[in-house]
Amino acid sequence: MAMAFKMATTGMSVTDECRNSFMELKWKKVHRYIVFKIDERSKTVTVDKVGGPAASYDDLAASLPDDDCRYAVFDFDFVTVDNCQKSKIFFIAWAPSASRIRAKMLYATSKHGLRRVLDGVHYELQATDPTEMGFEVIKDRAK
Repeated sequence: MAMAFKMATTGMSVTDECRNSFMELKWKKVHRYIVFKIDERSKTVTVDKVGGPAASYDDLAASLPDDDCRYAVFDFDFVTVDNCQKSKIFFIAWAPSASRIRAKMLYATSKHGLRRVLDGVHYELQATDPTEMGFEVIKDRAK
């Protein structure tokens, strides 16, 4: 039986699949990224797409729609200046200018509830176009 986590402010709920997929990304490293979407009819946040461990940041960026909002998490692996392997998880709130105003409002008001379920995110980005979430932005934030 699937359990959903209710978001008090919007009446939106987050499916178990969202939380479980995030835990797999965080602990088991079976996903490089996860894209979440809101199903307005059922008032739930669900997993839209996942990228396997070999997926790139460009794959994530290409999977985001040009005309609709999404949330995404990306597991960024990098090597520090002292040659240590590190990983940082980014949360991205994607709200392109071509998306509906209702969708932008719904995603903005539901974001906090999803973030509470995704325990372990290091950084958050808000983006309305690809330049605001470019790979250079991710690299600079992770330092």
